[in-house]
Amino acid sequence: MNNKAMALTIGFTALSSVQFTAQAANIDAGRDAFESCRGCHSAPGYSNVYPTYYVPKIGGQVSAYTAAALTAYKQSSRPHGTMMANTYDLSEQKIEDIAAYLATVTDGSTKANANGGDAANGKNLAAACMACHNDDTNDGAANPRLAGQHANYLEKAMQEYQSGARKNALMQSMLQGLSNDEIKDIAAYFTSLKGLTATK
Repeated sequence: MNNKAMALTIGFTALSSVQFTAQAANIDAGRDAFESCRGCHSAPGYSNVYPTYYVPKIGGQVSAYTAAALTAYKQSSRPHGTMMANTYDLSEQKIEDIAAYLATVTDGSTKANANGGDAANGKNLAAACMACHNDDTNDGAANPRLAGQHANYLEKAMQEYQSGARKNALMQSMLQGLSNDEIKDIAAYFTSLKGLTATK
């Protein structure tokens, strides 16, 4: 599969899990709805207890991806007890509002926790990833930004795709055959880039 086909496939996959309403997203409403999330997502370097990983930075994330992720938690197709509990009663409109708000948050902490991996090797390994994860934030973008994300969170996400704990056939196929050290290096590369921020 060529890079353009991969980009389209993953884009359609992300969007297909979200049913957008006709009403436009409301950033102010999204800011209000996000208040209960700030305890974890607004603390730079805040760590999940078990399994231990840094809570992801989501400021400046692509809104369509955030909406798809929240919907996956709501539907329990992405397992995480706290996130499933916090999303189970969110309406589609509120999900869109939160996603739209987070896309505008670009002035939080940019500090990302590294993992000691080889970012130079990770850059080479990540060449195939860049067709989709190229930091595109224009209207219509659907693939998540990875630049500036905490390294051990990226490692965890890739390992979950690799094992099938996160359901995405394309991501699973892209990661099959990679060693833990290679995954660590890819994470180190994306962490070394500027992009996502913590929310204030």
